[in-house]
Amino acid sequence: MNRINPNKLLLSKWTAARPQNREKHFLVTRLFRDDEGTVLEIELQAVLTQRSERYQWQILSEQDHWRFGWL
Repeated sequence: MNRINPNKLLLSKWTAARPQNREKHFLVTRLFRDDEGTVLEIELQAVLTQRSERYQWQILSEQDHWRFGWL
C-alpha cells in the first residue's frame, strides 16, 4: 500500500477487513492535532450505525484491519 498522508485523511473512506456488527464502511470525520498541527489521531465513523471511535491514524496502514476506499 502507498504511504498515508495524515493531513489528507479527512473525509477519506475505509473498509474494515473484518467487519463486526455489520459495520464495514467507515469515514474519517475528524482529525485531532497537537499544538504544532501534527495529526495524532482520527475519528472513524461507521456509515451504517453512525458510531464513532477515536484511533491513532497509523492504524489505517495495517492491511490486516483496514483497506482504503469502500470495497
